[in-house]
Amino acid sequence: MQLTLPNLLTLLRLAAAPGIAICFLALPRPFADACALVLFVVASLTDYADGYLARKWQQVSKLGTMLDPIADKAMVVIALMVLAHFSTLSALLILPAALILFREVFVSGLREYLGDTAGLLKVTKLAKWKTTAQMVAIAVLLAQGIVEHTLGEAVFGLDNGHVTAILDGEAPDDVGLRPLFLLNDLATWAGLALVWIAAVLTVITGADYFLKARPHLRDE
Repeated sequence: MQLTLPNLLTLLRLAAAPGIAICFLALPRPFADACALVLFVVASLTDYADGYLARKWQQVSKLGTMLDPIADKAMVVIALMVLAHFSTLSALLILPAALILFREVFVSGLREYLGDTAGLLKVTKLAKWKTTAQMVAIAVLLAQGIVEHTLGEAVFGLDNGHVTAILDGEAPDDVGLRPLFLLNDLATWAGLALVWIAAVLTVITGADYFLKARPHLRDE
Protein backbone atom coordinates (compact mmCIF):
# COMPACT_ATOMS: atom_id res chain seq x y z
CA MET A 1 0.00 0.00 0.00
CA GLN A 2 1.48 3.32 -1.12
CA LEU A 3 0.49 6.15 1.23
CA THR A 4 0.58 9.13 -1.12
CA LEU A 5 -0.83 12.55 -0.28
CA PRO A 6 -4.06 11.92 -2.26
CA ASN A 7 -4.54 8.62 -0.39
CA LEU A 8 -3.83 10.35 2.92
CA LEU A 9 -6.48 12.98 2.17
CA THR A 10 -8.97 10.21 1.39
CA LEU A 11 -8.16 8.44 4.66
CA LEU A 12 -8.59 11.69 6.59
CA ARG A 13 -11.98 12.19 4.94
CA LEU A 14 -12.95 8.67 5.94
CA ALA A 15 -11.90 9.38 9.54
CA ALA A 16 -13.87 12.63 9.54
CA ALA A 17 -17.15 10.76 9.00
CA PRO A 18 -17.47 9.37 12.56
CA GLY A 19 -15.89 12.61 13.80
CA ILE A 20 -19.11 14.41 12.88
CA ALA A 21 -21.07 12.20 15.28
CA ILE A 22 -18.41 12.61 17.98
CA CYS A 23 -18.81 16.41 17.79
CA PHE A 24 -22.46 16.11 18.81
CA LEU A 25 -21.73 13.57 21.52
CA ALA A 26 -18.87 15.51 23.09
CA LEU A 27 -19.84 19.18 22.73
CA PRO A 28 -22.85 21.33 23.69
CA ARG A 29 -24.88 23.09 21.04
CA PRO A 30 -24.15 25.26 19.03
CA PHE A 31 -20.45 24.36 19.40
CA ALA A 32 -21.23 20.82 18.23
CA ASP A 33 -22.88 22.19 15.07
CA ALA A 34 -19.90 24.48 14.42
CA CYS A 35 -17.38 21.69 14.98
CA ALA A 36 -19.29 19.32 12.69
CA LEU A 37 -19.69 22.02 10.03
CA VAL A 38 -15.96 22.82 9.92
CA LEU A 39 -15.07 19.12 9.87
CA PHE A 40 -17.61 18.37 7.14
CA VAL A 41 -16.66 21.30 4.90
CA VAL A 42 -12.91 20.64 5.17
CA ALA A 43 -13.44 16.93 4.53
CA SER A 44 -15.72 17.69 1.56
CA LEU A 45 -13.05 19.90 -0.01
CA THR A 46 -10.57 17.02 0.16
CA ASP A 47 -12.98 15.05 -2.04
CA TYR A 48 -12.01 17.31 -4.93
CA ALA A 49 -8.40 17.82 -3.88
CA ASP A 50 -7.42 14.14 -3.64
CA GLY A 51 -8.74 13.25 -7.09
CA TYR A 52 -7.18 16.32 -8.69
CA LEU A 53 -3.78 15.70 -7.09
CA ALA A 54 -3.85 11.99 -7.89
CA ARG A 55 -4.42 12.72 -11.57
CA LYS A 56 -1.98 15.65 -11.72
CA TRP A 57 0.83 13.77 -9.99
CA GLN A 58 -0.07 10.45 -11.68
CA GLN A 59 -0.64 8.84 -8.28
CA VAL A 60 -3.97 7.17 -8.99
CA SER A 61 -3.97 3.96 -6.93
CA LYS A 62 -6.27 1.01 -6.30
CA LEU A 63 -6.48 2.00 -2.63
CA GLY A 64 -7.61 5.53 -3.43
CA THR A 65 -10.03 4.34 -6.10
CA MET A 66 -11.60 1.92 -3.61
CA LEU A 67 -11.70 4.26 -0.59
CA ASP A 68 -12.85 7.46 -2.32
CA PRO A 69 -16.54 6.53 -2.84
CA ILE A 70 -16.64 4.79 0.55
CA ALA A 71 -15.43 7.96 2.29
CA ASP A 72 -18.03 10.06 0.44
CA LYS A 73 -20.87 7.71 1.36
CA ALA A 74 -19.72 7.40 4.99
CA MET A 75 -19.65 11.18 5.38
CA VAL A 76 -23.10 11.67 3.87
CA VAL A 77 -24.73 8.73 5.70
CA ILE A 78 -23.34 9.64 9.14
CA ALA A 79 -24.09 13.36 8.71
CA LEU A 80 -27.68 12.62 7.69
CA MET A 81 -28.07 10.23 10.62
CA VAL A 82 -26.81 12.92 13.03
CA LEU A 83 -29.09 15.59 11.53
CA ALA A 84 -32.12 13.28 11.61
CA HIS A 85 -31.53 12.78 15.33
CA PHE A 86 -30.27 16.15 16.60
CA SER A 87 -31.80 18.70 14.22
CA THR A 88 -35.09 20.36 15.13
CA LEU A 89 -35.98 19.77 11.45
CA SER A 90 -35.62 16.01 11.91
CA ALA A 91 -39.27 15.26 11.09
CA LEU A 92 -38.85 17.03 7.74
CA LEU A 93 -35.51 15.35 7.01
CA ILE A 94 -36.49 11.72 7.58
CA LEU A 95 -38.02 11.09 4.12
CA PRO A 96 -35.29 12.69 1.94
CA ALA A 97 -32.62 11.12 4.19
CA ALA A 98 -34.30 7.71 3.85
CA LEU A 99 -34.36 8.06 0.04
CA ILE A 100 -30.67 8.96 -0.03
CA LEU A 101 -29.67 6.12 2.30
CA PHE A 102 -31.80 3.60 0.38
CA ARG A 103 -30.19 4.56 -2.93
CA GLU A 104 -26.66 4.35 -1.54
CA VAL A 105 -27.28 0.87 -0.11
CA PHE A 106 -29.08 -0.26 -3.27
CA VAL A 107 -26.34 0.88 -5.67
CA SER A 108 -23.60 -0.55 -3.43
CA GLY A 109 -25.46 -3.88 -3.49
CA LEU A 110 -25.73 -3.73 -7.28
CA ARG A 111 -22.01 -3.13 -7.65
CA GLU A 112 -21.19 -5.97 -5.26
CA TYR A 113 -23.47 -8.39 -7.09
CA LEU A 114 -22.20 -7.46 -10.54
CA GLY A 115 -18.59 -8.07 -9.51
CA ASP A 116 -16.33 -7.88 -12.55
CA THR A 117 -19.08 -6.27 -14.63
CA ALA A 118 -19.60 -3.44 -12.09
CA GLY A 119 -17.54 -1.23 -14.41
CA LEU A 120 -20.73 -0.55 -16.36
CA LEU A 121 -21.91 1.44 -13.31
CA LYS A 122 -19.23 4.09 -13.68
CA VAL A 123 -19.80 7.38 -11.89
CA THR A 124 -21.71 9.75 -14.18
CA LYS A 125 -21.64 13.55 -14.25
CA LEU A 126 -25.13 13.57 -12.74
CA ALA A 127 -23.90 11.35 -9.91
CA LYS A 128 -21.11 13.84 -9.23
CA TRP A 129 -23.68 16.64 -9.10
CA LYS A 130 -25.70 14.44 -6.75
CA THR A 131 -22.76 14.15 -4.36
CA THR A 132 -22.16 17.90 -4.53
CA ALA A 133 -25.84 18.60 -3.81
CA GLN A 134 -25.76 16.25 -0.82
CA MET A 135 -22.68 17.90 0.66
CA VAL A 136 -23.97 21.46 0.14
CA ALA A 137 -27.34 20.53 1.67
CA ILE A 138 -25.73 18.96 4.73
CA ALA A 139 -23.41 21.95 5.21
CA VAL A 140 -26.36 24.37 5.08
CA LEU A 141 -28.35 22.25 7.55
CA LEU A 142 -25.41 22.16 9.96
CA ALA A 143 -25.10 25.95 9.63
CA GLN A 144 -28.83 26.24 10.33
CA GLY A 145 -28.27 24.46 13.63
CA ILE A 146 -25.65 27.06 14.59
CA VAL A 147 -27.98 29.95 13.78
CA GLU A 148 -30.97 28.38 15.50
CA HIS A 149 -29.18 27.67 18.77
CA THR A 150 -27.50 31.10 18.71
CA LEU A 151 -30.98 32.57 18.29
CA GLY A 152 -32.24 30.45 21.17
CA GLU A 153 -29.52 31.82 23.43
CA ALA A 154 -30.32 35.37 22.30
CA VAL A 155 -34.01 35.10 23.25
CA PHE A 156 -33.36 33.19 26.48
CA GLY A 157 -34.89 35.10 29.36
CA LEU A 158 -36.99 37.36 27.10
CA ASP A 159 -40.75 37.02 27.25
CA ASN A 160 -42.74 36.47 24.06
CA GLY A 161 -44.20 39.96 24.16
CA HIS A 162 -40.76 41.56 24.21
CA VAL A 163 -39.57 39.38 21.34
CA THR A 164 -42.68 40.27 19.31
CA ALA A 165 -42.14 43.97 20.03
CA ILE A 166 -38.55 43.75 18.80
CA LEU A 167 -39.56 41.96 15.60
CA ASP A 168 -42.36 44.50 14.99
CA GLY A 169 -39.92 47.35 15.43
CA GLU A 170 -41.67 48.59 18.58
CA ALA A 171 -38.65 47.92 20.83
CA PRO A 172 -34.90 48.38 20.27
CA ASP A 173 -33.16 45.31 18.84
CA ASP A 174 -30.22 45.38 21.23
CA VAL A 175 -29.36 41.68 20.73
CA GLY A 176 -29.74 41.56 16.94
CA LEU A 177 -32.85 39.34 16.90
CA ARG A 178 -34.27 40.51 13.58
CA PRO A 179 -31.26 39.49 11.44
CA LEU A 180 -30.96 36.23 13.41
CA PHE A 181 -34.60 35.34 12.73
CA LEU A 182 -34.17 36.23 9.04
CA LEU A 183 -30.96 34.20 8.77
CA ASN A 184 -32.57 31.25 10.57
CA ASP A 185 -35.56 31.25 8.20
CA LEU A 186 -33.25 31.51 5.17
CA ALA A 187 -31.01 28.65 6.36
CA THR A 188 -34.04 26.49 7.22
CA TRP A 189 -35.77 26.79 3.86
CA ALA A 190 -32.51 26.65 1.88
CA GLY A 191 -31.42 23.51 3.76
CA LEU A 192 -34.75 21.74 3.23
CA ALA A 193 -34.87 22.72 -0.46
CA LEU A 194 -31.30 21.56 -1.05
CA VAL A 195 -31.74 18.23 0.74
CA TRP A 196 -34.82 17.50 -1.40
CA ILE A 197 -32.91 18.44 -4.57
CA ALA A 198 -30.16 16.08 -3.43
CA ALA A 199 -32.73 13.35 -2.73
CA VAL A 200 -34.32 13.70 -6.17
CA LEU A 201 -30.92 13.59 -7.92
CA THR A 202 -30.01 10.59 -5.77
CA VAL A 203 -33.14 8.68 -6.80
CA ILE A 204 -32.63 9.57 -10.49
CA THR A 205 -29.02 8.35 -10.50
CA GLY A 206 -30.06 5.19 -8.63
CA ALA A 207 -32.71 4.45 -11.26
CA ASP A 208 -30.16 5.11 -14.02
CA TYR A 209 -27.71 2.61 -12.49
CA PHE A 210 -30.49 0.03 -12.11
CA LEU A 211 -31.49 0.35 -15.77
CA LYS A 212 -27.86 -0.10 -16.83
CA ALA A 213 -27.53 -3.18 -14.63
CA ARG A 214 -30.90 -4.68 -15.57
CA PRO A 215 -29.67 -6.76 -18.54
CA HIS A 216 -27.16 -8.47 -16.22
CA LEU A 217 -29.88 -9.34 -13.67
CA ARG A 218 -31.99 -11.46 -16.00
CA ASP A 219 -32.04 -15.23 -15.59
CA GLU A 220 -30.74 -17.24 -18.52
